[in-house]
Amino acid sequence: MKITTPQKIVLITSGLVSMLVGIATLFAPDFLHATSGITLDSSASLLNETRAPGGAILALSILILSGAFVYRLTLTALLISTILFLSYGMSRLYSMAVDGLPDKELMQVCVFEILIGLLCLFVLERFLKEPQQS
Repeated sequence: MKITTPQKIVLITSGLVSMLVGIATLFAPDFLHATSGITLDSSASLLNETRAPGGAILALSILILSGAFVYRLTLTALLISTILFLSYGMSRLYSMAVDGLPDKELMQVCVFEILIGLLCLFVLERFLKEPQQS
């Protein structure tokens, strides 16, 4: 089977976005959080806890990008991309409900994550309806 143009576009977009977030979280957490008005202190434990998800997001972004070019990884990449973006967006909504509203930038990030997650879900649903190679 062949990877369709919409699948490639969604996977490349979500892969690059998650790669940028992963790199920034892992290698420049102070800068990333400062863009949302958050100041991290220099606690080694806090920085360790902040950087750890960055490495996971970076690793997942490599798999997501690979799915745009390797058909055998496309389903996995669409699943991971959908789960990654929707789980972040929905977790932010939960936090807004229990913790109150964050800065405007983080609310915009939430909307962006949910939109990308829904787009990935739409492309995933169409992928699953395609006739599969036996």
